[in-house]
Amino acid sequence: MAITTVAQMGGGEIAIPVSLAAFTPLAEAWDLSSDEQIKLLGSPPRSTFFKWKKEGTEVPRDTGERISHLLAIWKALEILFTDPVRSQEWLKRKNEFFGGLSALDIMLERGDFSDIVKVRQYLDAQRGG
Repeated sequence: MAITTVAQMGGGEIAIPVSLAAFTPLAEAWDLSSDEQIKLLGSPPRSTFFKWKKEGTEVPRDTGERISHLLAIWKALEILFTDPVRSQEWLKRKNEFFGGLSALDIMLERGDFSDIVKVRQYLDAQRGG
């Protein structure tokens, strides 16, 4: 289930594998519905989403980047809150920084990549990263 994204390093390119399978435990930990998972992954057609899950076919680069940022958010929450229950509560609790919406609501409202990045940057700042 690995995809390959390309990152610039020095003068050349290297392949960085990103796995859709890594997204599944995150989706389970956050208790995401299939529709919510699809939205966070960039709103691919439902049939495509289920094909990725079933067959492990490659996902587009932008989907891989979304997964990477979502995993970074999950990791930041694990660092900030050692209790998974508190981590999930924070994710779903209304937050003044996000205009009274929860971090999850912000990421799901429009499904924009920039909203995922906004949540990641907020958490990185909170943990001093």
